[in-house]
Amino acid sequence: MSEQYEYVPHRLLRRRVRDIASGTEGVLMAVVNENVSDTGIERWMELAYIRGASGRELTTAVDNVQPAQDQPQTARRRRDEGRA
Repeated sequence: MSEQYEYVPHRLLRRRVRDIASGTEGVLMAVVNENVSDTGIERWMELAYIRGASGRELTTAVDNVQPAQDQPQTARRRRDEGRA
């Protein structure tokens, strides 16, 4: 497999975010459109690179990224809407 990727702009770059899949919080360092296939057939996916408090980076699908500070408000709004 040849290494193929391109950087993608994102509104949350260099901001504190939360990966909803793992619950990990950190800083969004990059969003990359990357060929993730290990076969001859290309499979492109937008991956978010999040640097946690330990300094290690993890990857997740870009759709799993949310602003970290908005988490409690969002959950509270959902609870309030359920009562109405």
